[in-house]
Amino acid sequence: MKLSYLYEIVRFVLLILLQVLLLNRISLFGLATPVLYGYFLLKLPMGRNPFFVIISAFLMGLIIDIFLNTPGMNAAAITIVAALRKPVMDLFFEKEEYDEFVPGIYTATGPFVRFTIFMVLLHLTLLFFIESFTLFNLTSTLLRMITSSVITILLIVTLDSLFYKRRQSEQL
Repeated sequence: MKLSYLYEIVRFVLLILLQVLLLNRISLFGLATPVLYGYFLLKLPMGRNPFFVIISAFLMGLIIDIFLNTPGMNAAAITIVAALRKPVMDLFFEKEEYDEFVPGIYTATGPFVRFTIFMVLLHLTLLFFIESFTLFNLTSTLLRMITSSVITILLIVTLDSLFYKRRQSEQL
């Protein structure tokens, strides 16, 4: 088993535990809830098999749905995002960087930040509109989506920066 697959399994389990046990209990001002489990999709290598990406995203969403008692909402939103991951990556990253290239703040800062913003906005837009399933409270849904997106993007960029600093200091 390749070491990268082991890291992906550990990241998968840790992000689920972090989301279920800690982050879903946080609600800033009753609006913003960090949704960090999408970070798993962002950190998969670009050349990863799309079938693997979609199945692992569905399983992650399903596990989170089971623990949070949300019937299929997270699974639906993250599966759609996983299906759109490859075309969105083509928009932000150069095509010759494929196969084992892992997007990150330390490999391609500008494209990674833009990719993160787009994917988080897409994921949380789908999630909150599936959750509300109405346009009646459009203002509160949009406000929740924007505030949660800002907090999630800040957490992802910070988390990726911390791992970069750790790897950089380990190489010295």
